[in-house]
Amino acid sequence: MKRRIFLHAFFPVALAASAPFGTAAHAEADQPPSFISVTGEARISVPPDLAQIDAGVTSEAKTAREASDANNAAMGKVLQALKGAGIDEKDYQTSRLSLQPQYSSKTSSPAAITGYRASNRVTIRLRDVTKVANVIDTLVPAGANEIGGINFMVSQASKLLDDAREQAVADARRKAEIYAKAAGVTLGAPLSISEEGAAQPLFQTRMTGKMAAAPVPIAQGEETLSITVGMTWAIKPVQ
Repeated sequence: MKRRIFLHAFFPVALAASAPFGTAAHAEADQPPSFISVTGEARISVPPDLAQIDAGVTSEAKTAREASDANNAAMGKVLQALKGAGIDEKDYQTSRLSLQPQYSSKTSSPAAITGYRASNRVTIRLRDVTKVANVIDTLVPAGANEIGGINFMVSQASKLLDDAREQAVADARRKAEIYAKAAGVTLGAPLSISEEGAAQPLFQTRMTGKMAAAPVPIAQGEETLSITVGMTWAIKPVQ
């Protein structure tokens, strides 16, 4: 990340004794504000404690009814397998249904319909990430022929980000104090604080296409949450 650091210092200059008091006061009033602007950063890495799997069944047939019926039957087996695996019904739901005509690849006008493709997808939420591989190994034999994605998440992300915010502010102050000391000034009151960004879950495992009924190795890794803040302090000469 590109960092911008601004160091501005303007100190009042004493005027000659003959200068009217009002002129000196006016000169000080015209001085630009003195400040230091820096960014502070913090990162927190934790193992995920939630996982989300996107699985589905796709069926093809000559007619729309045949494709739809075959797909519904296949998805019924998948949902029954999830229930049998101990997944609570509140933790999985249908995320997408589609029924689309398939057209001949031969050039013709209008294009000839050769069949239909029905698709039904379900999203499964796991509160135990160690069960991801077992659930996939349950889905595939039950008839799921597409595994569209696996997302790992952190349930307490907000609290962790609050901790990172405190660390980012401390990091910004540390940097500002270094520059202030080097410039021969001291920090005054903070003038502004702005949050520039927060990280989202870092790792996403993607698997597409038809799945074979074989054990699936899954590496959950860690999620990295980060915060960057921009802060500005007033500065004043060392007394």
